[in-house]
Amino acid sequence: MMKRLFLILPALAFVQYSFCQSYPIFGNEIPVTIIGDTVPDAMEPFISPDGNTLFFNSLNNGTTTSLYYSTRVNDSTFTFIGPLTGANITNPHLDAVASLDSANDFFWVTTRNYPATYHNLFHGIFTGNSVNDTGRVYGTIYIYTPGWLIMDAAINFNGGLLYYANAYFNTCGASPCISQLAIGQKVNDSTYNKLPNSGSLLKNVNDTSYLVYAENVTKDGLELYYTRIKKSALATEICVAVRNTPTDTFSLPTIIYADPAYIEEAPTLTTNKSILYYHKKETTNYKIYMRYRIGTTGIKQIADDSVVKIYPNPTNSMVYINFQNNNEVTETKLYDMFGQLKLDVKNVRQVDLSGYTSGVYIMVNQDSKGVWVNKITKL
Repeated sequence: MMKRLFLILPALAFVQYSFCQSYPIFGNEIPVTIIGDTVPDAMEPFISPDGNTLFFNSLNNGTTTSLYYSTRVNDSTFTFIGPLTGANITNPHLDAVASLDSANDFFWVTTRNYPATYHNLFHGIFTGNSVNDTGRVYGTIYIYTPGWLIMDAAINFNGGLLYYANAYFNTCGASPCISQLAIGQKVNDSTYNKLPNSGSLLKNVNDTSYLVYAENVTKDGLELYYTRIKKSALATEICVAVRNTPTDTFSLPTIIYADPAYIEEAPTLTTNKSILYYHKKETTNYKIYMRYRIGTTGIKQIADDSVVKIYPNPTNSMVYINFQNNNEVTETKLYDMFGQLKLDVKNVRQVDLSGYTSGVYIMVNQDSKGVWVNKITKL
């Protein structure tokens, strides 16, 4: 376990090995055309495991949101079919955030009868043109306190694990005050219980400085895609965290896409991990976009001063960062040994630690060549 430097932060104090896993890299943005679509907004896309059906919902306004589906023409073109029969009700409601496993078990969130019941996640069987045998999902995945609900959920490829966001709505307007991810394990078709080690598997993802939601996991279970919003900034980021095996802790995330001019959310990947779909706000409406995967970026321990040099270490105040290419856009993050993000800045060449508590910190530096991690000791 300690060889996987990026997975468990305390291991950084003892190892001198490079990462085994890599972060994905995606190419330029391509708009998705849905032929015949009469819905003004297309949000929360989900691509089916066979790649032939693209689900989405209308504007997520919390009162009149419905699920729709379209069929594939090519990677960036789909034919609009219409509302997803069996998943929507006619009263003011929210039916949204589709997810489907390889056995055609379909999941979505709803606000019907909430808060009379806290079980706001539904499931059924997708037949190709409707959802049948529908019912509520039960289990210990819920928080049975007023204001809490499951904001979104994503089933994994084989249906055994459910990734979901527990969100708390109270005094924060339309946005939740809290949103954090968790993992549930299948008991039967209508019951999922929260994994005992869910918190530890997601400890690097659930940064309490952010609202974390809109999650999707790849077929192999090694890449977790999600959206987060920094509470102080209210700007969305599409992120990915990685791991070496399906039982490892997910790594610290890297940002795939962030642009404060748009609201980009809800990543979903094809089964072969070659295409990323998501939505973003285009002028006044939400539309779906895609990007092709073009490779990966290696994660290296900082051992070569010719790439990134950090000094002095240990230090009682200033740490200097010397990138080989000083004209390049860089990002520096600082974490404590509990995985809490303490600093996130761009294009800096020095960090003042004089106001930090003595101890060990993890500094993550990134430029176009890769990501480097180093242990910093604050005296």
